[in-house]
Amino acid sequence: MGDAFCSDCKKHTEVVCDHSAGDTVCSECGLVLESHSIDETSEWRTFANESGDNDPVRVGGPTNPLLTDGGLSTVIAKPNGASGDFLSTSLGRWQNRGSNPDRGLILAFKTIATMSDRLGLVATIKDRANEIYKKVEDQKSSRGRNQDALLAACLYIACRQEDKPRTVKEICSVANGATKKEIGRAKEYIVKQLGLEAGQSVEMGTIHAGDFMRRFCSNLGMSNHTFKAATEAVKTSEQFDIRRSPISIAAAVIYIITQLSDDKKPLRDISLATGVAEGTIRNSYKDLYPHVSKIIPTWYANEEDLKNLSSP
Repeated sequence: MGDAFCSDCKKHTEVVCDHSAGDTVCSECGLVLESHSIDETSEWRTFANESGDNDPVRVGGPTNPLLTDGGLSTVIAKPNGASGDFLSTSLGRWQNRGSNPDRGLILAFKTIATMSDRLGLVATIKDRANEIYKKVEDQKSSRGRNQDALLAACLYIACRQEDKPRTVKEICSVANGATKKEIGRAKEYIVKQLGLEAGQSVEMGTIHAGDFMRRFCSNLGMSNHTFKAATEAVKTSEQFDIRRSPISIAAAVIYIITQLSDDKKPLRDISLATGVAEGTIRNSYKDLYPHVSKIIPTWYANEEDLKNLSSP
């Protein structure tokens, strides 16, 4: 039973849903308000103790416009019965012999999806990385290059373009052995190739130190109070000409903020959470120190607290 507006009764009445016919009927006058409605709920229920062989799914995956056949090709499964053993094996063997033009793309998309899942990235970034790789692959100029580095570079560029940047070190941690140097070279190659195709420079998106604050502060287990102060401080630091990378500035600001709080974080912990070397954090702190009175919010620390801050 539900509630809906009936055009005959001129009011909201209780309705009865006839699931077998797909009709929605007014309980007071009997008018069919909706007919042949589609049931969008699942047609089965899955339980944890059920065997994996009894898969009730009768539909394929979603279409993929990046593949030649839209991702709707049929794959013959492995045999699971004595009667169909010979037929399934033969069909599977013939299918494997046939050339699938999208086989390389499918494997690449799976690798990108795995890296995205390990980094906790949203689907839009994964899809953008797939599009970038497809464009590079269509140019037929990537043969002989490190495939893992190429895929990792596509993911790095996608993160930048979607305004959710990740550090090269973070990308490197899921890149199946590709080094930072290899990923850097692959990134430059992809940007060059995409630029040649578009006839103009590729927009990579600007990296700001604030883009990393939430993740870095979360890795360190900082409170909302200190996180808010760090975010405000790093935003103010952009007004000064501090010639350091955004990641280094973010790490240095976090170090300053934690030193002014009751929950002080060792430099080593900040280095592990941000992926920035301890020496780099110290040098960035040295550059920020002359501006610390203007960078740190007044509601977080007063002049007396700033005087107690250790000089670099």
